[in-house]
Amino acid sequence: MNTNKPIGHGSIEERKAMGAHYTPKTLSDFVAKQILNHLGPRKKTEKVRVLDPAVGDGQLLLSILEQLTTAGFSNIVCTGFDTDPNAINFSSSRITNSYPKVSLDLRCEDFLDFALSHNFGQLFAKDQCFFDLAISNPPYIRTQVMGAQRARQISQQFNLSGRSDIYYAFICGIAMLIKPGGIAGIIVSNRFMTTKSGTSARRSIIDNFQVLHVWDLGDTRLFEAAVLPSVLILRGKNTINNTIEANFTSIYSTEDGDSSIKCTNAIEALNKEGLIILPNGCHYIVQQGKLSHGDRSDGVWRIATEESEKWLSKVAANTYCKFGDVGKVKVGIKTTADPVFIRSNWEELPKDKIPELLIPLTTHHIARRFKAKESDDPKKVLYTHTILNGKRVAVDLRKFPRAYNYLSTYRDKLSGRKYVLEAGRKWFEIWVPQNPEVWSLPKVVFRDISEEPTFWMDLSGSVVNGDCYWIVNNSSKRMEMLWLILAVGNSSFIRVFYDHKFRNRLYSSRRRFMTQYVDQFPLPSPDTHIGKQIIQLSKQIYKLTPSKQAKSLESKLDNLVWKAFGFSS
Repeated sequence: MNTNKPIGHGSIEERKAMGAHYTPKTLSDFVAKQILNHLGPRKKTEKVRVLDPAVGDGQLLLSILEQLTTAGFSNIVCTGFDTDPNAINFSSSRITNSYPKVSLDLRCEDFLDFALSHNFGQLFAKDQCFFDLAISNPPYIRTQVMGAQRARQISQQFNLSGRSDIYYAFICGIAMLIKPGGIAGIIVSNRFMTTKSGTSARRSIIDNFQVLHVWDLGDTRLFEAAVLPSVLILRGKNTINNTIEANFTSIYSTEDGDSSIKCTNAIEALNKEGLIILPNGCHYIVQQGKLSHGDRSDGVWRIATEESEKWLSKVAANTYCKFGDVGKVKVGIKTTADPVFIRSNWEELPKDKIPELLIPLTTHHIARRFKAKESDDPKKVLYTHTILNGKRVAVDLRKFPRAYNYLSTYRDKLSGRKYVLEAGRKWFEIWVPQNPEVWSLPKVVFRDISEEPTFWMDLSGSVVNGDCYWIVNNSSKRMEMLWLILAVGNSSFIRVFYDHKFRNRLYSSRRRFMTQYVDQFPLPSPDTHIGKQIIQLSKQIYKLTPSKQAKSLESKLDNLVWKAFGFSS
């Protein structure tokens, strides 16, 4: 038997289902050291209360106990929670064997329920129920996976909104129970820093903690699962030093250049800056800076370095407006039943069975810069929405008998989408249909996930699928703004802007091009000589794509975009 592995949640698949990603010792030791570094002076005989709200295999508690006992603390009380009794038994035995003198209280109990029961309606002694230290790697589960009732309950109780993750609630729960001035070290997915769903989590952290240091561990692959982790060192808020700037460290893989800085692992590299190389030959770039979230407590988190701030200031000085000022950036439709609504073989049905309401569908499969590819397998969507008296409504299906007959064969499956019915929608509706009125308008479409930015113009009137985003112009008088967006969106400049402004990548150097990022992409003035050149070249490249001539013009256009923002390419 592997004594370093709990008998609960044994396989990777089981742990994924439960949102359990057990912490590697190198990472748990790092977090524990950082907690002790920020603990501040205190008597070694003073009682230290430690909390782990998601015990798992017990490694985090073992790491913090090693740090505390090495530092000379002797009066330590550890309280931990986990809903898996096997994990509790395993961890209890493991910790007791290593630290028999520590007061250990591991509970097979839901930490969120405990936090709520000790926060609302009760005033209790801080020396009994509040904690000096918290160390945690909470589970990563979208609240929707738990079922509508439990998700709604957690969201309401912890003041969360949108498509939240359960670890948001764990952060809120820790905030309820940490002493003012207490230190928390939390390992979480870095998604919350930038996503719309992370808004309430970011607000809760800023409102309830003093952020001391953030480490974005990017694509270092420290976990078995495809988790991009981050580490937060937080202090329970009090009246002292709450305005101090938080440090921010990021590490991401890179293919840029050679490095003379050698590190044994990614954790060691966090103390460095610049290009580093690991024994496996992988190259990373480490940046040291400050946490920036704008002037809002729920603003997107990013690293701000002296270099990046200077670069972005120059961009701002040459910015006429942003992509989001031209038109709202929207995600494509989400049917939540694609096999029913989306097909490429509608014509294979008998002629009298082919439903009405079919519209061409744009997906990432036809993505190409400037102009989409011609698909060998074009898809169409059965689009069940229209505009009536200025409002989006479901079509009157009785007026479309072939569509009604087709959808009726899938009625049980479509009615099984309980969230559609609970929202007061009809059983045959697309879950996220967007605005039917604008599909016919010219629009810029772009891929959600891509190594390089990929924006193209759609003049076909197609519907955009949920694997892409799209923009239409708010004003028909300035249609050239879409051509300007197309040029800037496909430039090497915007890739560099993305990395300075957001510095957030997935594995294999892929970037997320989603609303909260693309909204902020800058545009130069369309009225200057260079702005007019960019627009004309963008139109010309669209007409010539695909061709060698178009590729040649892309290089010229790229140089002009850089020049428009005050740089040489």
